[in-house]
Amino acid sequence: MLIFIERVGPLATVQDLGRQGWFDSGVGQAGAADRGSLRLANRLVGNPEDFAAIEVLLGGLVLRADGHLTVAVTGAPAPALIDGTPVGHASVLELNEGQVLELGLATSGLRSYVAIRGGIDVAKVLGSRSRDTLSGIGPDPLVAGMQVAIGPPPRTLPTVEFAPVPLPPDVLEVRACPGPRADWFTDPGQLFRGSWVVTADTDRVGARLDRLDGPPLVRSIARELPSEGVALGSVQVPPNGQPVVFLADHPITGGYPVIAVVLDADVDRVAQARPGERLKFVISAADSGARA
Repeated sequence: MLIFIERVGPLATVQDLGRQGWFDSGVGQAGAADRGSLRLANRLVGNPEDFAAIEVLLGGLVLRADGHLTVAVTGAPAPALIDGTPVGHASVLELNEGQVLELGLATSGLRSYVAIRGGIDVAKVLGSRSRDTLSGIGPDPLVAGMQVAIGPPPRTLPTVEFAPVPLPPDVLEVRACPGPRADWFTDPGQLFRGSWVVTADTDRVGARLDRLDGPPLVRSIARELPSEGVALGSVQVPPNGQPVVFLADHPITGGYPVIAVVLDADVDRVAQARPGERLKFVISAADSGARA
């Protein structure tokens, strides 16, 4: 079974849940930036949660079915149409041979996920079908004219027709713990006061932030660090005082101090924050006694 890519928007890549166990070789995990939305899309079509799907930046994807397909679109709510007829978000969709699925511009969020029953069947690289945009590892981004193979359908069947998804809040609250280099700043608690705004310089590597109210973060130690390991969700602060929240394709080492680490459960939400949206850091319950 194949799908034919007729059009793409700003970026469309194949993603699963990433490649594990290669940090010691200098290879990051990559995978879906919003793992929860990928898992949901796969569950809706009856796939195992780690099957590969298409991650679509802001919408604009158009694909045509080579045969009968069971499809779901989750994540950023891009309007979906089958042969021009609107269909539901986060619901089970059926395409017959020759029918076209089109995604419009997402009304909120950044990344939509298109899962197809059987999964995207491209070659694995180091155990994963994910595209790592930082290193260039994995399948090439999708382009118009490409044919993409679909794997055999699993034995499990879809068990629901749609999944209710809450609307995003006006201000995204993100839980975080103080990081290993919080003491490199004159007032590390400043991160948790006031609001930040997501800048246009944001991608799968990291969400870059600017201060919406109040002064930028100021270091108490001027020298730079030797490179050290950084985790998914690390909030790294370059000399300009504007933090970066590391996302799926982040480097595995870095030389700027990590002032905080976003809880794993909230990283997916940061990955859906689009430029101009407001973000507020909240100290996690485990660290409620920390200075803020």
